Amino acid sequence: MEKSNFVDQIRVYCRSGHGGAGSKHFLRNKMTAFGGPDGGDGGRGGHIILKGNSHLWTLLHLRYYKNILAENGESGSSNNKTGRDGNDIILEVPLGTIAIDEETEKKEVEILNDGEEIIWLEGGKGGLGNTHFKTATNQAPEYAQPGLPGVDGWKVLELKVLADVGLVGFPNAGKSTLLSVITAAKPKIADYAFTTITPNLGMVEYRDGKSFCIADLPGIIEGAAEGKGLGHRFLRHIERNPVLLFLIPGDSSNHKKEFEILTRELEQYNPELLHKQFVIAVSKSDLLDEELMAAIEKELPRNIPHVFISSLTGKGLVELKDLLWKILNDQSV
Repeated sequence: MEKSNFVDQIRVYCRSGHGGAGSKHFLRNKMTAFGGPDGGDGGRGGHIILKGNSHLWTLLHLRYYKNILAENGESGSSNNKTGRDGNDIILEVPLGTIAIDEETEKKEVEILNDGEEIIWLEGGKGGLGNTHFKTATNQAPEYAQPGLPGVDGWKVLELKVLADVGLVGFPNAGKSTLLSVITAAKPKIADYAFTTITPNLGMVEYRDGKSFCIADLPGIIEGAAEGKGLGHRFLRHIERNPVLLFLIPGDSSNHKKEFEILTRELEQYNPELLHKQFVIAVSKSDLLDEELMAAIEKELPRNIPHVFISSLTGKGLVELKDLLWKILNDQSV
C-alpha cells in the first residue's frame, strides 16, 4: 500500500515543567552576620502550548515525538532573586486539531484559528522563598515552598478536517472525480474501493472571486460507526463540516436505500450529525434519460435539495455550486 503523508492522530507522552523550589536563604555578608531571610521564589515550569497554523494539513511532523517534556523552573536564590522560568514548548498544529487525555478521554484543547495559542499543559508554579514566611514571632523562618509539579500523562492529538462541505458516499461513488473537476485538487482516482484513504481538500472557485472549501473524505460502508472499513477515522472528519453533500451514483440499484444506509451510519456514530445541512447529488447522470431521472427523484427525500450531476460532461455542476453557496450563506434554497 502507498505510504501516506497524512497523519490525523498521534499518541504522545507529555509533561509540563515542574516549578522551581523557593529558597530558604538568609542574608550573610561582611557587614551582616545574621541577617533576615532573603530567599527568592522559584521559577514557573515550562508550559506546553498548542498553536494553530493554517499552512499545516497533517500531524505528520509530530509523528516521531515520543516524549514532549517542558523545562523545569529554576530554584530561587539569595537576595530575593526569583529563579528563571522553564522554557515553554510550542507545538504548531493544523486547524481542527483537538487534544484529548487518553485516560479520561476528556477533550482538553481545540485549535480552530490560525495563530491561536492555547496553553495545553500548564507548568508547575514556583515555590515561595522564605522571605514570604517572616512574621513578628518568627523572624528567621527556615521554611520555603517546593515548586508544584508539572502536568503529565499520555495524550492524543487528533485532527478533524475543517471544510465547508464534506463529500459523503460509498466507495466508488465518484467523490474524488467530482473534487478534481470542481476544484484544483488532484486526488487519486481509480476504479476500486477505498481509492481515497485520507481526506483531500479543494477550494471551489465561485463567482466574483468567492470560494468555499470542500473535502473528499474516505468512503463510508455499512458498519462504519462500529469501525468497519475506515470507520471512525472517516466519521471523525465529518463532524467538522457544516454541510454534507451525499453523492449517490445514478447507476445505483437502490438510491433510497443507499441514502438511508449513509444517514444511519452517521446517526449511530453521532446523532448530532443529522442536524447538519444535507444536499444530495446524483452522480453519473449522463447515463440517465429523463424517465430514469424522474423515477430516481421520487425515491429521494422531499425535504432535502438534490441535483443531478455528471463530472464527465459537467452537467449540473454550476447548479450544484449555486446550491451549496446559498446554503453556506444561509440564503433560501
